[in-house]
Amino acid sequence: MKAILAQIKQYKKDSILAPAFSVLEVIMEVLIPFVMALLIDEGVDKGNMNSILLYGGIMVVCASVSLFSGMMAGKYAASASAGFACNLREAIYRRIQKFSFSNIDKFSTAGLVTRMTTDVTNVQNAYQMVIRIAVRAPIMLTCSIIMSFAVNADISLIFVAAMLILAVSLTVIMLMAMKIFNVAFPKYDDLNASVQENISGIRVVKSFVREDFENEKFKKASGSLYKMFKKAESIIAFNGPVMMLAVYGCITCLCWFGAKFIVAGDLQIGQLTSLFSYVMSSMMSLMMLSMIFVMITMSVASIKRISEVLTEEPELKQSENAVTEIKNGDIDFNHVNFSYNSSAEKDVLIDIDLHIKSGETIGIIGGTGCGKTSLVNLISRLYDVKSGSVCVGGIDVRNYDMKLLRDTVSVVLQKNVLFSGTILENLRWGNENATEQECIEACRAACADEFVERMPDKYNTMIERGGTNVSGGQKQRLCIARALLKKPKILILDDSTSAVDTATDAKIRTAFKRLIPGTTKIIIAQRISSVQDADRIVVLDDGEINAVGTHEQLLKTNEIYKDIYESQIKDGGDFDRLRD
Repeated sequence: MKAILAQIKQYKKDSILAPAFSVLEVIMEVLIPFVMALLIDEGVDKGNMNSILLYGGIMVVCASVSLFSGMMAGKYAASASAGFACNLREAIYRRIQKFSFSNIDKFSTAGLVTRMTTDVTNVQNAYQMVIRIAVRAPIMLTCSIIMSFAVNADISLIFVAAMLILAVSLTVIMLMAMKIFNVAFPKYDDLNASVQENISGIRVVKSFVREDFENEKFKKASGSLYKMFKKAESIIAFNGPVMMLAVYGCITCLCWFGAKFIVAGDLQIGQLTSLFSYVMSSMMSLMMLSMIFVMITMSVASIKRISEVLTEEPELKQSENAVTEIKNGDIDFNHVNFSYNSSAEKDVLIDIDLHIKSGETIGIIGGTGCGKTSLVNLISRLYDVKSGSVCVGGIDVRNYDMKLLRDTVSVVLQKNVLFSGTILENLRWGNENATEQECIEACRAACADEFVERMPDKYNTMIERGGTNVSGGQKQRLCIARALLKKPKILILDDSTSAVDTATDAKIRTAFKRLIPGTTKIIIAQRISSVQDADRIVVLDDGEINAVGTHEQLLKTNEIYKDIYESQIKDGGDFDRLRD
């Protein structure tokens, strides 16, 4: 709760004023029945016009103050809750930006989206009720009981007994509903995951005509949520009948016993009228309290889920005396072992001992799942090693300022991502101060200029969300150009030319030699043609280094490399070479 409440920040004043005005509103409302009883008994019954005008005027003042206080309480409660929700979303978003890949994997994308939307909305609604209704209802209940006892203690025992019965009934209902809500809210993650997966993969869904299957999957997730909330709401629906039973039971008893008290001369008509008002106020206050419990019950699960994000410690922490300069692009893997999960039976990378000199071009090849991407992710410290060390420029990456390290190591990931905006805006992710000419030169080096120049608005062409209006190969080339604008000491291409033909691939590699000769280049590829000109080629097999050498050396000494070569080249697997 501490992490949640810390987000009230600048809305503390509004959070105090809302309950303050609610208290004033309640005091005025409680006084009105009491003054009304005096008006009836002292004015109407006795025909005293002065008393009627006096008490009538007091009632008008009380009603006006109550109305004004209610409006102000609503205004400040809305401001405080909306501001609190805004701060909460910003805090979650900022926290996510600090997470490592492993932190994000822990929560899942859909889970994080649910926490920022549905869960925050639940907390916002609960907070608004807490600072207004949760203050108003108990005070109204207490004041109504006190005033009713002040009118007549004996007859007031009727609705005290009714309130006890009502409180027990509502508590049972709330406890039953709470169990369901605690299970129901995590189901939102499944629903969001289904929607997100479907929308991001809509082209595949339509290509394989799987709309009916996806509809059924969504229906199942939505139906599961519906059943849980239906069950919870069905239980909560008993609030109304129980409440009405208590209210009408009290009114009936008041009428019966009140009439006897009036006949006996122990109660006046005005006092009985005020007792009816206090009964309704106390019962409605109890009803409001029950609804607050419902809202709080719903929000408790959301608060826990939000707190999990806000209190999650990023696994990658900045060194206290971080190094702020990287001398060169030397890379050293010193007997590195790595796994994504500490409880995994087998490491993803096993005893990796590899040393790369600044300016070298290193190719990495191997079967699917052998650890190629995991290996290069350690260089820019997207994950930390389990044992051993990864050094850049002779210093352990854990000792560097992370921003500096990631600015120095430019990575074109296996999954290319472009953002909504112009081509220039996307390119400037690599260097926000890059001139248009620098962007054009980077695109030439990445062979992206040829298709950009054909676009209607050229470099001002808008990229749709996710880069859906460019092909896979075009997206890869734009991402390579974006990486080049960083002018990195280390450039990592993680299978980032898989969607371009080998002729274009060769042009890109030639441009690298010409433009960034001093940059260390690591090329992960499935094609032999993409890495055969590298200074050295690393063959990975099941998380271990199987061999290191040049293209010619590996053809003679390594069976894995030889098999890959023969399947791709000798059997005619390279279309562009056949065409040439």
